[in-house]
Amino acid sequence: MTRHQKRLSAPASWPIGRKASVYTVKAGAGPHGNSGVPLLIIIRDVLQYVTSAKEASYALRSRSVMINGRVVTDPKRPIGMFDILAFLDRNEYYRVFPDSGGRLNLTPITPESATSKLSKISGKSQLSPKSMQLSLHNGTTLTVPNPTEYNVGDSLITDNETGNIITHFPYKEGALVTVSGGSHAGEIGILETINIRSGSSQNVVQIKTDTRTFDTVEKYVVVIDEKFAAGGN
Repeated sequence: MTRHQKRLSAPASWPIGRKASVYTVKAGAGPHGNSGVPLLIIIRDVLQYVTSAKEASYALRSRSVMINGRVVTDPKRPIGMFDILAFLDRNEYYRVFPDSGGRLNLTPITPESATSKLSKISGKSQLSPKSMQLSLHNGTTLTVPNPTEYNVGDSLITDNETGNIITHFPYKEGALVTVSGGSHAGEIGILETINIRSGSSQNVVQIKTDTRTFDTVEKYVVVIDEKFAAGGN
């Protein structure tokens, strides 16, 4: 298996130049599936803190870079939507957030906001009459005691250290949402209507922003709150 990824075939969310060269680094095993961006691309190509993979490996050995509250030393570790990236020696904290073009972007946040992260529930399965396993958008899972409280499409804010749920945002009409993909990626507005389609067709939602109203597919919608939209949690 090749250790490299062709730039032209990389996921559209990757913040890289497509024609700068033929290849870029390939993401290692981890969360976010094929959409996960190698940490090396973030610190070398986006932030330009290092100039090479060798420099990145050396810098990460200082154990001052964290993703979601965990020290990271592997430059190929994937990072994706809503992850929290911290550079302790620089006192810099970022949330990974889609920009208007659908590429993953770094949004500066406060150290307090960096202690927790947002996740979207993508699936759930019953473990027992009193417990349920939630599948999250980043490929991780979470076991909860109340099977009826959480639904697919809801969002959770969890503590990075304990994994405990801090806040639960139900997916429903009237909720504040952001769009994670498609032509409206990065936009924030109110979820006005949810149109359920029959068969294999994707559900379509209508979102109203301060300036306009538009439709997008349901899978791109993530429920957030006012603090998140302003750069906090």
